[in-house]
Amino acid sequence: MIYHVTTKQQWEVALQNGFFEVPSLQLEGFIHMSQHHQVAGVLERYYSGVNDLIVLHVEEKLLQSELKLEWSPSVQEEFPHIFGAINVDAVVTISDTSNY
Repeated sequence: MIYHVTTKQQWEVALQNGFFEVPSLQLEGFIHMSQHHQVAGVLERYYSGVNDLIVLHVEEKLLQSELKLEWSPSVQEEFPHIFGAINVDAVVTISDTSNY
């Protein structure tokens, strides 16, 4: 399982479209994901003070786009990256951020 922090509004758009995309896909070529133990740090570093957040739980085996683990020099860890849109049926659970 891999994870992505997003807003409820972005997820609602994905449900209408049948796939999930974010600006990083166009800007960097991939969607940033996290392993379970990395979600809390991502929330702290990038989403402090942001409301209406949810965490998408994505089953890697259901992804239609390519998944790679890549090194992040800023935090000295490997993070999962998805090189394409996330098909909504790969999102098997959604949780709020209070679980992290």
